[in-house]
Amino acid sequence: MPRDHRKLKAFELADRLALATYQQTQSFPRAEAFGLTSQLRRAAVSIPSNIVEGCARHSEREYLRFLDAAYGSARELEYQLSLAARLGFLDSETVACVVALSKEVGRVLYGLIDAIRNPKRRAEKLRPQAAPLEAPDSGLQPPD
Repeated sequence: MPRDHRKLKAFELADRLALATYQQTQSFPRAEAFGLTSQLRRAAVSIPSNIVEGCARHSEREYLRFLDAAYGSARELEYQLSLAARLGFLDSETVACVVALSKEVGRVLYGLIDAIRNPKRRAEKLRPQAAPLEAPDSGLQPPD
C-alpha cells in the first residue's frame, strides 16, 4: 500500500516552502531568470516532489533514497537563499523567514529519515517510561 505524502508534516512544510520561494523570487532581476531564480525554484520544488515520489515507491530503501534527496535539496536551497541575500536580491528579513522554514523542513525530514533508519531508537522514544521504584518505608529516621 502506498504511503500518503499528504499526511506527512515534512510534505506540508516543503509545499509551503516551495510557494514562499516562488513568491520571493518574482522580484528578482530579469537577468537572473535562467540563473539563480531558476536554481532556487528547482531546489524548492524538488523537496516536496521527492517526498511525493518516495512515498509512491514500494521499498523502504527507495523511500529513504528520495527522502535523502529532499533533505539535500533543502540544504541546497538554504545556501542559494543566502547567496541571493548577499547579491541584494532579497532583504535580510525575507531571507530569515524563508531560511527558517527551510531549516524546519530539514529538521523534520532528518527526523523522519532517522526514525525509518533507526526503528529501535524510535520505539524507545515512544515507549512509556516506568516510574522509578521507591524503597519501602523502613520507619527509620535520619540521624539528627
